Formats: sequence, C-alpha cells, structure tokens
Amino acid sequence: MSAAQAHKGAVLIVESRYYPDIADGLIAGALPLLAEAGLHHERLEVPGVFEIPAAIRHAAFGGSYAGFLAFGCVIRGETSHYDHICTEASRAIMDLTTRDGLALGFGVLTCENGDQARVRADPKGKNKGAEAARACLAMIGVKQRFGGG
Repeated sequence: MSAAQAHKGAVLIVESRYYPDIADGLIAGALPLLAEAGLHHERLEVPGVFEIPAAIRHAAFGGSYAGFLAFGCVIRGETSHYDHICTEASRAIMDLTTRDGLALGFGVLTCENGDQARVRADPKGKNKGAEAARACLAMIGVKQRFGGG
C-alpha cells in the first residue's frame, strides 16, 4: 500500500526520551511519510523503552488511532539490563500487534553504542524512523483490507 492510500486519521508516536537526540532523529525520519499519507500525528513521551508497550496499550483502548510508532533506543552497557529491556519490550510490542491487532511500526533501536544508534536514527543515515513509519502505514493498509481499521 502506498502512503497516499493509508487510512486517514492519526498515528500516535510513543517515544522514549532517554536519548533525546536519537528520538528526535527517528521522529524526523518518520514525519514526512506520515504527512505524505495525510495522517496527523500526536506524540506521547515515556521515560524509557520499557514503558512504550504499556503506553501504546492504554492509548489503543482509550483513543482512536489508525496506528502507532514505537520510538526509543537501548544501548548495551556493562550489565544484563540491556538484554532484559530489549527482550521484554520487543515481546510486549509484538503482543500488541498479534494479540491486539494494532498497526504498529517498530522503531526501537538496540545498539552496541551511541555512534551506532545515531547513524540508525539519522534521516540522512540509515533512517530507521522512516522504516518504522513505512511498516506502520503498511499495517494500516492490511487492517483496512481485512476490515480491521
């Protein structure tokens, strides 16, 4: 589905601001695609990646969004905290898509260091924000095709 064919409505961007420059890069990459699709957006800040799935679930059952973007970054440190956050946040976000049927773009970076994350978040670099927005738009289209949105 092209961006122009996407459901007219709004996408909620749930963003972890733990690394604000990385979150800003992801969002800068996504916004042109949402605008091209004619979708409005709202932003909701959460403290970290771990809080993203719960925030999306609360919004999904209390709002009327066509889709969601999950943006954040986890950088490996000296402890096993990285593994727990990456695994549990990813699993919970996947549950939102498969169990709850949400159209969701996964823009959570899991990186070895800050440099790697900045390259992936940069709209002139790997532009993972745009990649997540394309996935969200595609899933909005899938939901519409099968009567779910």
